[in-house]
Amino acid sequence: MSKTPATERKAKEGIARDPLLGYAALPGVADEMLDANGQIRPVWRNLISHLGRMTEGELRERFARADRYLRDAGVFYRTYGAQGSGERNWPISHVPVLIDGKEWETVCKGLTQRANLLEALIADIYGENKLVQEGFLPPALIAGNSEFLRPLVGVKPVGGHYLHFCSFEIGRGPDGNWWVLADRTQAPSGAGFALENRVATTRAFSDIYAESHVHRLASFFGAFRDALQSHKQHPDDRIAVLSPGPANETYFEHAYIARYLGFMLLEGEDLTVVNDRVMVRTVAGLKPVGVLWRRLDAAYADPLELNQHSHIGTPGMVQALRAGALTFVNALGSGILETRALLAFAPTVCRRLIGEDLIMPSIATWWCGQKKEREHVAKNIERMVIGPAYSRLPFFDDNGQSVLGSSLRKTAKETVGEWLATEGAKLVGQEVVTLSTTPVYVNGKLTPRPMSLRVFAARTEHGWQIMPGGFARIGA
Repeated sequence: MSKTPATERKAKEGIARDPLLGYAALPGVADEMLDANGQIRPVWRNLISHLGRMTEGELRERFARADRYLRDAGVFYRTYGAQGSGERNWPISHVPVLIDGKEWETVCKGLTQRANLLEALIADIYGENKLVQEGFLPPALIAGNSEFLRPLVGVKPVGGHYLHFCSFEIGRGPDGNWWVLADRTQAPSGAGFALENRVATTRAFSDIYAESHVHRLASFFGAFRDALQSHKQHPDDRIAVLSPGPANETYFEHAYIARYLGFMLLEGEDLTVVNDRVMVRTVAGLKPVGVLWRRLDAAYADPLELNQHSHIGTPGMVQALRAGALTFVNALGSGILETRALLAFAPTVCRRLIGEDLIMPSIATWWCGQKKEREHVAKNIERMVIGPAYSRLPFFDDNGQSVLGSSLRKTAKETVGEWLATEGAKLVGQEVVTLSTTPVYVNGKLTPRPMSLRVFAARTEHGWQIMPGGFARIGA
């Protein structure tokens, strides 16, 4: 049947086109937009309906609006490589990831429990150390860990809590359930980028957001700001974001968060410790600092007692903590919680410390320092990733340090058992993860791409609060 001029014009302009044309979930892979029957999930229907009524030109204009906002706001991140370092514009996937409110409540419940677990775990590691004494954690994973800072043993935070701001890398598996891929407690990054992503996407789809009941992020940041204000011990105490400096890859975020919350942005050389109190140098003289939201690794915070080669820290920081004159977000030494091998012990540690089973499980992990676990990993090498036990990065972020078992040559697979027996204490095996996909706009059509989600938790005066959303990391 021949097309009428009106039909041809509509097809050309894209008014009546099907936005799902050619889109389908990958075999055996969960999809964020489509359910197991290939139907659009209710939470996506409004967005897809709007996209279907837009021409290609309208979509390009809306996406350009988001890009223009990010460019005008100066959002960037720094990259390092063989060609040197440089600033790159923040890349945004213009189609947002949508999650139903009821499902998000379950995610929040699981991550709140996990934040409480991590708090109890670090309190034990730097306190009574019962988990090691009772055999729940191998001593080597603590004592041999570079993130275990001995000068902080026995130093209790003045406010009673070690953790104030955490993030979690989560992913949805083929069965539709969420897993925790990694815990971030050292100096979690991304919250500022998540906020800017939300603003940019709102600029692109303001009409859709207005009728979709999307949760705002301002209350999350406001509640955390109020919580930090409550940690000030003296009315004249300052609150500051402590940054490694402009050369850091996420320096934009450090500056953005400080400006957004009304805090000072400082570097180690801006500070000095006088009579166990941290002071900032100002044109009006030294002024007290009571709370530091640190964005540098803990070992670099104090060259006097921690990493003596640090040029970005401030001598005397640890002594200020001992004196109870300073609150760090998060406590120095909290980076040990990111250790990949600790994921293997999370279920038993959770039952021991808080008397509950994990609501949201970790990615299946086996520490190869134990005979039974070594044998399991070697036997199932085809569906394993082998990586460094002390790494603080998930396997897809560790720059090739991890090895996909299925990619090993036959001769290598035959000697895996021997390798694990020799180096097992330094290695973990993790089950290969097949992450869910989410629609990404590529070459004029929606295309499924794998996704993980970074979600943030802030300790407020009313307990842990989970950011309503986060930012999705889209793979190729």
